[in-house]
Amino acid sequence: MGIEKEIHQGKFSSSGQKAMLNILFTYGWLTEKMKNILAPEDITTQQYNILRILRGSAPQPLSTLQIRERMLDRMSDTSRIVDRLLAKQLVKKVICNKDRRLVDVTITDKGQALLKKLDVQVKRIDEILNNITPKEAETVSNLLDKLRDGSKK
Repeated sequence: MGIEKEIHQGKFSSSGQKAMLNILFTYGWLTEKMKNILAPEDITTQQYNILRILRGSAPQPLSTLQIRERMLDRMSDTSRIVDRLLAKQLVKKVICNKDRRLVDVTITDKGQALLKKLDVQVKRIDEILNNITPKEAETVSNLLDKLRDGSKK
């Protein structure tokens, strides 16, 4: 179904506006799919993002600043989210040896196990993307990169 039918709008002021609305609508749609996968495990998309970042850096710890730099949603309160993951025993925090003002964060075995379990579920998102070819996916990705690069001028 096209964006026109999804949001019940027949006309757009420009093809750029249509593309922007389609991107925003699709972001919301994909986010909802992820929330449905993560909800049974009682974690948010932001918590999931942090766990994936920490898994990727393991066994090296990351500071909350380094985590924020890698997050999809950089407006997040990273420290608060890390504290929630700490309460669930999914991450571990220790004072940084090199700079005692910083905290090093690592993923725990429990966090690793949760991600491994979720990896199976997240594959369902990959199945949704089977509607487009790998070449089309690469084109979409390149166009989105180009869109962001254009805003830096």
